[in-house]
Amino acid sequence: MKPIVILGIFVADTAYRAERQPKMGETIMGNSFVLGPGGKGSNQSVAAAMAGGNVHFITRLGNDAFADIARATWAKAGVTPQVKIDHDSYTGAAYIFIEASTGNNAIIVSPGAAGRVSVQDVEEKADLIASAAVFVTQLEQPIPAAKRGLEIARAAGVTTILNPAPAATLSDDILALCDYVTPNESETESLTGLPVTTVAEAEAAADALLAKGVGAVIITLGDKGALYRDRTRSVHVPVISAGPVVETTGAGDAFNGGFAVALSEGRDVVEAVRFGCATAGISVTRAGTAPSMPSRTEIETLLAKGA
Repeated sequence: MKPIVILGIFVADTAYRAERQPKMGETIMGNSFVLGPGGKGSNQSVAAAMAGGNVHFITRLGNDAFADIARATWAKAGVTPQVKIDHDSYTGAAYIFIEASTGNNAIIVSPGAAGRVSVQDVEEKADLIASAAVFVTQLEQPIPAAKRGLEIARAAGVTTILNPAPAATLSDDILALCDYVTPNESETESLTGLPVTTVAEAEAAADALLAKGVGAVIITLGDKGALYRDRTRSVHVPVISAGPVVETTGAGDAFNGGFAVALSEGRDVVEAVRFGCATAGISVTRAGTAPSMPSRTEIETLLAKGA
């Protein structure tokens, strides 16, 4: 099976659950704390590997204890690391606030070594990227590195997915390298300047992205599921629920990992969106990011129930 190659970052997630965020200068008591693996690229790699993909992950780590967490996480999930050790930096970390009553989150990411991923790092993995079924990247590592990865993949005929998160200004030439872009509502608004509060508004925003040269758009809509739209069809895929929501952190990463696996297996794109929605639907019933990613069996069982 051709690999899924993902470029991105690993960070150690420091997750604090509390009733509310503190105001500036204020100290409040939290309900819990968890230290675990995170970073969008790493989370997507874990999700894809757990869902049955042959996954290779390109990144940088420091030489420290947080790097040990990364290696253990990837080994458990079956991700093949393609890692450069950066002795002049540190393995990244993220502050995650989780609102106890809703499970909603707010995040600060300090990428450390992964923030120094370079175009040269990507070019050193050009043969691997060119051999892939699917190439995935995001915007937590420097954008020039992401662009170079997309260029290499596109030149080799590899399916390209850009998860434009966190939101950033992107040139049309980057967007034109993408077979699929997978923003959430707020990221879509940032990219297009258009509101996304309904499915109809999502369709209009997707059209704006298609006009910039994107192959197809999948907008993840939280509890409203996901919208798939290209130049010939538009399909709203409802949320696929696996139970009460515990935490939404990592849901987008779960979707992207599952979606990439289904595409790599040659599934129809709408079926791949459903597979991604099922992956995300299970992940939000659990705490954490990488630890919440479901197995292939769990995803297929949920899809069978929905069918």
